[in-house]
Amino acid sequence: MNNNKLPKNGRSKDDIISALKEYGSQDPAYKDGRTWSLVYYLGEEHTSLLQDAYNMYFSANGLNPMAFKSLKQLESDIIRITADLLNGDENVCGVVTSGGTESCLLAVKTYRDYGKAKKKIKKPQMIIPETAHVAWEKGGEYFGVEILRAPLDKDYRVDVQAVKKMITKNTIMILGSAPEYPHGIIDPIEELGQIASARLIPFHVDACVGGYILPFIEKLGAKLTPWDYRVPGVTSISADTHKYGFAAKGASTITYRSKDILKYQFFVYENWPGGIFASPALLGTRPGGSYAAAWAALQIIGEKGYLKITNTIMETTRKLINGINAIEGLNIIGNPKASLISYQSLSPEINIYAVGDEMEKRGWHIDRLQKPEALHAMVVPKHAEVADAYLSDLEEAVEIVKQHPELSAQGDAAMYGMISNVPFRGVIRKQVLDIFTNLYGPKNEMVNLKNASITSSDKNNSNIQALSKKLSEKLLNIYVRHKQTRAAKKMKK
Repeated sequence: MNNNKLPKNGRSKDDIISALKEYGSQDPAYKDGRTWSLVYYLGEEHTSLLQDAYNMYFSANGLNPMAFKSLKQLESDIIRITADLLNGDENVCGVVTSGGTESCLLAVKTYRDYGKAKKKIKKPQMIIPETAHVAWEKGGEYFGVEILRAPLDKDYRVDVQAVKKMITKNTIMILGSAPEYPHGIIDPIEELGQIASARLIPFHVDACVGGYILPFIEKLGAKLTPWDYRVPGVTSISADTHKYGFAAKGASTITYRSKDILKYQFFVYENWPGGIFASPALLGTRPGGSYAAAWAALQIIGEKGYLKITNTIMETTRKLINGINAIEGLNIIGNPKASLISYQSLSPEINIYAVGDEMEKRGWHIDRLQKPEALHAMVVPKHAEVADAYLSDLEEAVEIVKQHPELSAQGDAAMYGMISNVPFRGVIRKQVLDIFTNLYGPKNEMVNLKNASITSSDKNNSNIQALSKKLSEKLLNIYVRHKQTRAAKKMKK
């Protein structure tokens, strides 16, 4: 049956469920612990509770808090619990959002408007670490805020002195991560807070990943430098309930030290024919089910549950760190304090992207990083069951790559290697934009850059194949010329 045409007669429930299962058959096997990003899964019993809670409020709409008072109460409970975890006082307030990206976007919008109102800033700038989540880049582009990217120190933390030098009269906010996503490193929040306080500049902590696990890591006895509202300069924090809060997808929070800042997040329009319109966040319709599922997750797990989960996660993380460092030629990047790690190759014989390809052949879903070239892992409780198998496969993958150097010129290793090293980043941006435009165009064209293959409703379509091939050839030519130029410069020296 053609699924992209509206059926003349409604299909049966069994037929629909069967089609959905078929669509999902090629998705990552996250329930088996084979996925190291994207999904935070606690098992079917927990998932069933989230589904029940979500279904109870399936059609409820948080657009009007005066209508669905239940949703406003659920939101208030979630924000209060979150504020307490982040060591906020009774003045800390905020909203539930649809995810970390919305929380980050809202902070950019809030501080842009705050800076305009308080300091008459007309050309807003924000200072973010090089490792800041791409949501901040999106926020800058969406809201017309210039981004100043601060470099990292030798420990992969943002360079505090560099941040200090970047501050201008147009600075609307400073950002620190707790932790940043690529390497799991916590920025020097205390030092950044001192700078922000001294210059009276808003300071946001992006704890989208860490907000619901760092508090429990500390309760288990780990010594972390203060990173939340204990730091006087911190004015707001984002924390994703659907990450280590283990809520259903579509739930994050953004909190502020006081309502005097929060009010700059709100949108109000009083002259619409449909009535006076007020919105606390980016979305108009706000799905009530995500509120209920987030609230249910916090209630069912509780403090003891989160401590138990966190203990399992950190034991597994330590096992992975020790195991990876024990493999000759591999090295953990920086000194991660939480549950996200990355590792790179220290040997010219080991192409780390080729290692990633070999791991995927063994059924693992692997994320790749650049600057430096590395592989990434985000640890959840399910990984305790597969950590030994992962390390065993990783050791085997490294040996295969050592024995077969030609693998670095094949598959994702070749493509990621070129993309990571091509000096003209604008070329990458343009070509990826072209591919994304086709992906979301009328033919739903799915590209496999490794071999210019295509998966879509139109198997005979050749345009996307040509585009993919063109991208590969263009990147290869640029990469080769870049390598030749560098070699020629070395010869002259």
